[in-house]
Amino acid sequence: MTSQLGGRMAYAVWGVALATYFLAIFHRSSLAVAGLAASERFGISASQLATFAMLQLLVYAAMQIPVGLLVDRYGPRAVMLSGVVILTLAQTGFALAESYSVALVSRTFVGMGDAMTWICVLRLVSRWFPPRRVPVFTQLSGTVGQLGAVVAAVPMTVALREVGWTAAYLGTASLGILLALGLVFVVRDAPEGRRVSGPRMSWPGIRTSLTASWAHPGTRLGFWMHFTTQFSATAMALLWGYPFLVQGEGRSATSAGVLLTLIVVAFIYSGPLLGLLIGRHPWHRSSVVLVIVCAIVVVWTAVLAWPGPAPLWLLVLLTQVIGFGGPASMIGFDLARTSNPAERLASATGIINQAGFAASLVLVLSIGLILDWRTPGASTDYSPDAFRWALSAQYVLWGVGLAQIVRYRRRARAVIDRRALESGVPMT
Repeated sequence: MTSQLGGRMAYAVWGVALATYFLAIFHRSSLAVAGLAASERFGISASQLATFAMLQLLVYAAMQIPVGLLVDRYGPRAVMLSGVVILTLAQTGFALAESYSVALVSRTFVGMGDAMTWICVLRLVSRWFPPRRVPVFTQLSGTVGQLGAVVAAVPMTVALREVGWTAAYLGTASLGILLALGLVFVVRDAPEGRRVSGPRMSWPGIRTSLTASWAHPGTRLGFWMHFTTQFSATAMALLWGYPFLVQGEGRSATSAGVLLTLIVVAFIYSGPLLGLLIGRHPWHRSSVVLVIVCAIVVVWTAVLAWPGPAPLWLLVLLTQVIGFGGPASMIGFDLARTSNPAERLASATGIINQAGFAASLVLVLSIGLILDWRTPGASTDYSPDAFRWALSAQYVLWGVGLAQIVRYRRRARAVIDRRALESGVPMT
């Protein structure tokens, strides 16, 4: 196989990296349909259940900048291999856990391993494909990777019911062994070498790199775009979608699983569309994000304000608009690419990637706390009214995020306008 940009070797490297990201998404999302089972297995409340996702997201968000720095230093192959080993061991621990504390530790390491995949995929895409094809392959990577959430929905529901908790989670953990072998024997950091390392890291160098990345308004715009678009779909897919649909909307377990799968379906078809759109119209990236966020807010408002359970067509529409939020969040990574030099691309990407997960962390925890506040005693039988209160926490995050997008897109456009006159830098 040739090692040229966009050649057969590029697709082989991308395929193995994408499979690894796919598995990471599966492990991240597998708790979404196991929330009620986890409550029964460990005897925990809603806020304790939310702690699973909270710790996982906290670790994921906190790891983004360190992982970006590690990728810049040691290359994506070594970092991704470490991540898949951690994921495999963590999911094995979660399968065997019989106490809440052991399960918490396991999910913490799931978040750590998960954090070591996506930035690596983005770096490999930027090195193995021509620049004009990077936005499309970035969206395709996110789209195909999100199929892991499909496997974590209906099939995982069936596995938990048919073979039980331990067997279901052990079976998925074993897949990490195969992917580790693929990373060792197939993946190369770049066409010019199996391992491409950066300069040695030092605290002054790290500080300078991160400061320079954050100082650019394009990086900040990407940060707030990622913050505002992702949290609704993540909170639903990761933990609260299934309980909301079953207890808050009165849907059956099967119907809830299908609706959660439809979120990923929206992610799948919207990703390539948005990739083509922003590739052809880079000046309108922030405008596309603003339109998508406003659509999410409008449909969520209709669902929460509906007297009684929302009709099925409205819930389906909800899955589609929040599904667009995932690919929309990836537009922020394109801002990192066009706002930073190659030597600090991974660290800038890490800064942006932590935004949406930090927002998701706040939302997941807020929903759990509000559900417990609105539910008498220690019951886990949450009412539709309790879910309306809990899910209204999204409006605070939307308000903050939209205000910051508008603020920094003005600043980013001013910088890009000035540089475009001088050197033709891609527009925001």
